[in-house]
Amino acid sequence: MQTIQISLHILALLIVLALLFDFMNGFHDAANAIATVVSTGVLRPQTAVAMAAFFNLAAVFVFHQLHVAASVGKGTIDPAIVDQYVIFGALIGAIFWNLVTWYYGIPSSSSHALIGGLVGSAVAKAGTGALISAGLLKTILFIVLSPLLGLVFGSLMMLAVSWIFYRSTPRKIDGWFRRLQLLSASMYSLGHGGNDAQKTIGIIWMLLIASGYSSPETPPMWVIICCYCAISLGTLFGGWRIVKTMGQKITKLKPVGGFCAETGGAITLFLATALGIPVSTTHTITGAIVGVGAAQKMSAVRWGVASNIVWAWIFTIPASAFVAAIAWWIGVHVL
Repeated sequence: MQTIQISLHILALLIVLALLFDFMNGFHDAANAIATVVSTGVLRPQTAVAMAAFFNLAAVFVFHQLHVAASVGKGTIDPAIVDQYVIFGALIGAIFWNLVTWYYGIPSSSSHALIGGLVGSAVAKAGTGALISAGLLKTILFIVLSPLLGLVFGSLMMLAVSWIFYRSTPRKIDGWFRRLQLLSASMYSLGHGGNDAQKTIGIIWMLLIASGYSSPETPPMWVIICCYCAISLGTLFGGWRIVKTMGQKITKLKPVGGFCAETGGAITLFLATALGIPVSTTHTITGAIVGVGAAQKMSAVRWGVASNIVWAWIFTIPASAFVAAIAWWIGVHVL
């Protein structure tokens, strides 16, 4: 692959922009990790975000295999067409969509905003031939599968808990699962950090490979550390506008339901990260919350709110791709 010529200050600017996206990813998706544990009253918001940020960062010691980073960095668009303009367009498209959905309190996917940004920027430069269909199809498939898996695991957990504890009093169940929800929320935050931080690692790695500053085998350690730190700091600042939608508007949660939703979501995230699939933590936890509500009774789920969230998912990739294509054109003429 031909090495692109890029000045150090432009390279530094794009790395900072990527870390800003990573920070916003944590900021935007913090609600996914803490909404259930806050809405059930188990933890105060400040304590919950501190715990989530800690486990986002701790994920660097758990997920040693960077399969997701490789999928984003080498399996989405043709590495041969990657340059500073493609990366600039992709990041601007993703950041723009994150800002819009955060402002309106819509729990959309930062992950798919980034994939959409890459697609839009690559197509603007080189047409659809620049896309790697196998990698994109895997990601698109999991747009459907990740919430379905979250729903299945969440509902199965709820049914299993209901069967195991059917002789216990509601007061005892509430007391036990208030403690257990601390474990489930920690595991979900660990899965969130492990999957989401790797997406930005993939972007920076892609840029460093194209500019000749990194080998295609493994990203530099400083990139890995910076990305995990950025997402955990973003989580620490929190995304309060989305907490209410995730925690209470979809279905009314108690600690037992919060535990089942977080556990179902965490299982899905651990599985996807092991397979190297960049999934949406938003899609996953939403599916798990719906599964918990539906396992109790179908009317417990506010299907109108859930359907509005699904529409946001559908528009994420094309909307961020459109903005990325415009940003690519601007980058070519400005950078």
